[in-house]
Amino acid sequence: MDPLLVITNASAGTSDEETLERALVVLRERASVEVAATSNPGELDGVLHRAGSRRIVVAGGDGSLHAVITALHRRHELDRHVLALLPLGTGNDFARGTGVPLDIEEAAAVVLDGEVRPVDLVLDELGGVVVNNVHVGAGAQASRRGARWKGRLGSVGVGKANLGRLGYPIGAALAYLDPPHVRLHVEVDGRTVADLDNPVLMVAVGNGSSVGGGAELTPDAEVGDGKVDVMVSFAIGPVAKLGYVADVALRRHQEREDVLYLRASTVTVSGEEFYCSADGEISGPERQRSWRVEPAAYRMVLPQR
Repeated sequence: MDPLLVITNASAGTSDEETLERALVVLRERASVEVAATSNPGELDGVLHRAGSRRIVVAGGDGSLHAVITALHRRHELDRHVLALLPLGTGNDFARGTGVPLDIEEAAAVVLDGEVRPVDLVLDELGGVVVNNVHVGAGAQASRRGARWKGRLGSVGVGKANLGRLGYPIGAALAYLDPPHVRLHVEVDGRTVADLDNPVLMVAVGNGSSVGGGAELTPDAEVGDGKVDVMVSFAIGPVAKLGYVADVALRRHQEREDVLYLRASTVTVSGEEFYCSADGEISGPERQRSWRVEPAAYRMVLPQR
């Protein structure tokens, strides 16, 4: 078994440390393991500089995985390493979409016995990285409001045993009560699929299937198929929005007449000011953004098919 470099968040709480220790017990039975805790990009760069040929195991959530992949991409080293994941986040959407178990001992077993597979990466026009999903419109509004509520509620409780995880559902509810209809021009592989005369509720570009801890906006997306799934919702009326939300929960919204569901290599969105939520990070307001798929950009240990 290749030696492992486990990268974790230095600010992780006691609960995360205890959970990680259970995974390390499993890993150390069969592999040499070093654990490196990082708290900022400089420390992460230092750890990656001495990674050598070791497999890099990200112990954290979607944000931690995004940080490591972004750093490796910036260092032009992403294709040199094999990555693996121990999901310790609250949403764990990349793990959900790829079948990595949320049980930490089971996830550790995948690190040891899983299948090394190529994984696609999504890049924007500025070279920014999207590992899992980027969306604009109502979803980004929910993420913006959810982030604020997560911060407020995170102080209610002790450590990770707090109300912070309620932030996204509250943000989603508030976004529904005040939906951000946006007039956008959307191009998919150079073809116009939405224009400014028809406002949209949201646009999602998915390398992975879910966001926000399990909301499957692009349920058919697969991280290694060389494409992204693109979902455009035109459900802007009160009844249509209610039906759309219900159908998202049932994973059948892509069948609606007011939803376009496509697969693509490139996506461009422009028009009225909008915010983006890329792997949970909010940016904006923007007037134009574009994304392209880089197939098989890196390799990752995933469950056996």
